[in-house]
Amino acid sequence: MALQIYSVAIDMIRQLRPLLERIETRDKNLGDQLRRAATSVPLNLNEGAYSLGRNVRARYYNALGSAAEVRACLDVAEAFGYIEQVAPSLRDTLDRIIATVVRLTQQ
Repeated sequence: MALQIYSVAIDMIRQLRPLLERIETRDKNLGDQLRRAATSVPLNLNEGAYSLGRNVRARYYNALGSAAEVRACLDVAEAFGYIEQVAPSLRDTLDRIIATVVRLTQQ
């Protein structure tokens, strides 16, 4: 069962790419953490969509935590001045992913 939110997560990565490149030039560790968290979102969404039993919910919780971590990494990068304000469209995409995955964890 493919999830529509998976394509939104892939779009999030496309939106993140230029910010990630800027963050990595200033703070390699934060950039690496952002990259790993962002990568985890679609990977866990897709894995959850094709899992069975309790593994489904566990993968969705992993995706949810990673999406929240992406948001936190962006907040930290803004606070340190590594990037300008994150585009509202990217924040909206993250909010959509988080809201959807919250619903998935409640099924």
